[in-house]
Amino acid sequence: FAKAAADGQMGTIMKMYHEWQLSGDDEFIKRFYPNVKKALQFCWIPGGWDADIDGVMEGAQHNTMDVEYFGPNPQMEIWYLGALRAMEEMAKYLGDRDFAKKCRSLFAQGSKWTDANLFNGEYYIHKVIPPKSKDDIAPGLIIGAGAENPLEPDYQLGEGCLVDQLVGQFVAHVCGLGYLVEPQHVKTTLESIMKYNYMDNLQQHFNCLRSFALGDEAALLMASYPGQRPKNPFPYFSEVMTGFEYAAAIGMLYENQIENGLKCIQNIRDRYDGYKRSPFDEAECGHHYGRAMASWAAILALSQFNYSAVKQNMTVTSRDGTYFWSNGRSYGTIQVVEGKEDSKQIQLKLIKGSLSLETFSVKGFGTAKIKKKELNAGESIEFIVKK
Repeated sequence: FAKAAADGQMGTIMKMYHEWQLSGDDEFIKRFYPNVKKALQFCWIPGGWDADIDGVMEGAQHNTMDVEYFGPNPQMEIWYLGALRAMEEMAKYLGDRDFAKKCRSLFAQGSKWTDANLFNGEYYIHKVIPPKSKDDIAPGLIIGAGAENPLEPDYQLGEGCLVDQLVGQFVAHVCGLGYLVEPQHVKTTLESIMKYNYMDNLQQHFNCLRSFALGDEAALLMASYPGQRPKNPFPYFSEVMTGFEYAAAIGMLYENQIENGLKCIQNIRDRYDGYKRSPFDEAECGHHYGRAMASWAAILALSQFNYSAVKQNMTVTSRDGTYFWSNGRSYGTIQVVEGKEDSKQIQLKLIKGSLSLETFSVKGFGTAKIKKKELNAGESIEFIVKK
């Protein structure tokens, strides 16, 4: 097998779903669906990430921390749950009912197990379970830079509070896939990340690796250890990296923890203010690192915006205000105003591009059918969404 990373592979499945939803291109999804399906089935190979096919990742999981995690952990598991949900939706749409049913069953089983076994009351932890033998690890799952001895692995997360433990949930919200684990646990976990990982200055903080923030700067640490810390945790645990901070901050925005989310984003902007550092180069492993582009999703979280070209539906928050929107092919504004008798008055303006729309939803409120289904640049429509 070629080398494979658990988070990268599961995330790519979710990205495929997202691209299809934004494009509405049936030929696109039909063409790539067989390979996307294989990418998920790869989890189930002997010695693989979920070899016993129970909806829980337990195998050698190489990931963005440049190590392999052994045993179930929130970062990889929630990515996996997101991939299962995305795959379920794609399979249903294409008539692959048996596979859709399997994905749904594994998702439900894995989600329930994760909440019952990894949530410690404050956040999700990593249960380190080494393989019994190196022969139990499928070829291609050990990439390197990880533990020298996978039977007694170093560089594990363990009981740490990881800044990125809910990254799969954040992407699921962007994709419109809903909650992957218990919503209240998501809220509590994000509060715990602020409680344990947030530092209002780093003057007394010991960082054993690279310094992307320092001195009196405020930041979210990659991991904290309210619980027992492994003797040798994953190498980046004491660092600060903006891409991970954005994922946590945007998760907070989705959970209506607005003050905390914006505070974390403001801290990043203060560090990359054009004086101390370039505002166009939020470095991580290298310069101009792509993970920082997650910052765009703050706009999506604050507006609760979602667009599906497959369903030709647009969704926005019920909070009154004027919001910018873009679906990658067109953009404009949405104005939401409280109306009479439990209704919202909506003005949808298209500034550039063209837009196909059959329904418009106000999150947690209601949905309206759209009379003018094709909009061109410069056009706007007004309508009412009733509760």
